Amino acid sequence: MTINNWPAQLRPRERLIREGAQALTDAELLAIFLRVGVPGKDAVQLGTDMVHHFGSLQALFAASLGEFSAIHGLGPAKFAQLQAVMELARRAIMEEMKAGATLGSPKAVKEYLRLAFAGKPFESFHVLFLDVKNRLIEAKEMFRGTLTHTSVYPREVVKEALARNAASVMLAHNHPSGTPDPSESDLLLTRALMQALALVDIRILDHFVVAGHQVHSFAEHGQL
Repeated sequence: MTINNWPAQLRPRERLIREGAQALTDAELLAIFLRVGVPGKDAVQLGTDMVHHFGSLQALFAASLGEFSAIHGLGPAKFAQLQAVMELARRAIMEEMKAGATLGSPKAVKEYLRLAFAGKPFESFHVLFLDVKNRLIEAKEMFRGTLTHTSVYPREVVKEALARNAASVMLAHNHPSGTPDPSESDLLLTRALMQALALVDIRILDHFVVAGHQVHSFAEHGQL
């Protein structure tokens, strides 16, 4: 039986409209995204297969095209749709961050970073440039590396900060295959960047390490 044959009050799309998206399970939300199932499985069953196969939404979002297409009924078209949805979410959060609100609390930054790093199988180093009122000027990926290593050049960070007339910055990088706990090299790099930026009177407000849905804040842990 297809979802169209379900009672109206049980169909995911109708429930979302009536009760709100938060009332739906992960599988039901994926069913709305998928729209249709495959022979022998409706969209909710296919969504359930996706959740079980990847184990979490974070793992699903991080899947490569090959991994995504390993599930019968999924392929390049659905993969592209999912990437587009994720990018729209990133841009919506970025618009909110650029709307003029200060970034004194790391909550919005963490939400953005979880999306920004989702699906990256390599290390990536981002810098968020802020004005004198802690408002976001721009967020930029500055360096990209391998699964376990990224080369970061303090001189380039200083140059980009000066070009934007930034008063302060927030740093962020990911650990694709590990935990969000900073390594000794992460701590040494942060100190080097603090020293380089201090020479031009630019402060580092925080450094975030992202691993999946987990985000470690240097500021919150007294590491700045």
